Amino acid sequence: MGLHRRVSEALILRQSLDFRNADDFKETFQEHVDDGVRQFILDFSDTEVLDSTGLGSIFSLYRAISPDDGKVAFADVSEPVQVVVQLTRTYKVFRQFPSVDAAREAFSG
Repeated sequence: MGLHRRVSEALILRQSLDFRNADDFKETFQEHVDDGVRQFILDFSDTEVLDSTGLGSIFSLYRAISPDDGKVAFADVSEPVQVVVQLTRTYKVFRQFPSVDAAREAFSG
């Protein structure tokens, strides 16, 4: 019996990814990692707050999957999140796409 491996997983983030819910985010992505997912698309379209704890949880995801050639991409980044991405130069680590579909297309190609 073969194992089915999903190519990518889009995670739609809430209005915030911060100290209040970063642990929930880690639990969610760990379940997907345990299921074999190695490509994640984070949809920031509705996210108004991203703090250092939230950013740290994204880097935890990246560290968990990068040894297996995993990827994390940002999609539809809201303006408040874009400010954080620019200030922290996170764009050097995580590719950004205008939409989840554009990220999926890039991952599949």
